[in-house]
Amino acid sequence: MAQWYDVSQPIFEGMPVYKNRADKRPVFETTADHSTHQVRETRIHIDAHTGTHIDAPLHMVASGATVEAIHLNRLIRPCRVVDLSHVVSRIGEADLQPLRPQRGEFLLLKTRNSQDDGFNPAFVFLAADGARFLADLGIAGVGIDALGIERDQPGHPTHRVLFEANAVIVEGLRLRDVPAGEYQMVALPLRLLGVEAAPARVVLMPVHGGLPVPDERTP
Repeated sequence: MAQWYDVSQPIFEGMPVYKNRADKRPVFETTADHSTHQVRETRIHIDAHTGTHIDAPLHMVASGATVEAIHLNRLIRPCRVVDLSHVVSRIGEADLQPLRPQRGEFLLLKTRNSQDDGFNPAFVFLAADGARFLADLGIAGVGIDALGIERDQPGHPTHRVLFEANAVIVEGLRLRDVPAGEYQMVALPLRLLGVEAAPARVVLMPVHGGLPVPDERTP
């Protein structure tokens, strides 16, 4: 049986959220239970950027595409987990060059963030020069084990540079138990329409011998 890694964050009340903001935490409202009804039903109040989620260009670009415009071919595909656990604060071009990223590749950045159970305001992030390096290569997408791919950068250059390069951004991965290497990724955002992000279930299956990497980033 194939080994799958579920690299998604569980969603629950009181879960870690960006900057520990109470307004970003999900709320589960019981609208019916067995004491008064024959069924139990729950209404979920949730931010689109909760837990493991996929950002769409509209998140940072006023005229940008919404999350349903990201074709599944770009989310069900080969990827590579790279170990950057030695990086203390920011992931720059110098940290990425030794990894030899390739055009059309989808990288998942495993950092010391994976050791944090809660939100760490000093989380490791992808700096603007690192994003530019990947964008210039023609990277297909970038995922990271933090609730944000960048941290308090004026103008959000990391997001913008990647979106301008038509790269997919996945945030909030859980990569603690995932070795560096090649994987088949299935990243399925909720099928929300007209919004800038969606929570996603992301799973990885190890690939022995590698898979061909698509050259095109759009179907």
